[in-house]
Amino acid sequence: MAGFHLVSHPLAELKMSALRDKRTPAPDFRRLLQELSQLVAYEALRDFEVTPISVQTPLGTAAGANAARPLVLVPVLRAGLAMADGILRIFPAAAVGHIGMFRDEETLEPVSYYFRLPPHSAGAHVLLLDPMLATGNSLAAAADRLKKEGIPKLTCACIVASRQGVKRLRAAHPDMPIFGAALDDELDDRGYITPGLGDAGDRIFGT
Repeated sequence: MAGFHLVSHPLAELKMSALRDKRTPAPDFRRLLQELSQLVAYEALRDFEVTPISVQTPLGTAAGANAARPLVLVPVLRAGLAMADGILRIFPAAAVGHIGMFRDEETLEPVSYYFRLPPHSAGAHVLLLDPMLATGNSLAAAADRLKKEGIPKLTCACIVASRQGVKRLRAAHPDMPIFGAALDDELDDRGYITPGLGDAGDRIFGT
């Protein structure tokens, strides 16, 4: 689908199958989501800018790299926190901002209640995180706010996306690439992705 980059790998498929399974308990669900987040981030950061350096090894000099700009993870609360936890394990130098947002169950429109970014975010590569790209309304609103803060490089990473959500987000932010581990066809009348994996936040936190 245009604008959506599907992470296609046997490891991602295996973890995605276990994540979808309704029998998977919360501790395993959290671990699987964190591991999948790492695989998605690996692809989403292929264009992460680095500068060449020389590294002194015990036996000589090797070519290496430094980050050209900071990486900032911005999870949408609360489910995005698990994605950030996973990505921090492979990129511990990343800073973390937070966007507090929930979806009105009647209108399906986003309601914002919290926003905080690290001080250096205006010059950073920002990875916007939410496991579920359903209607696309919340992530579109989150990207709106981030762009108002002067973010120069913005990428969206999710676990499961709906086709409708991708279209909505691409219409609002055609310059923001979207990466995910699964693309599902439909939303139900409550705005949940089907077949999806249920409510990611509830399954992460056992609520």
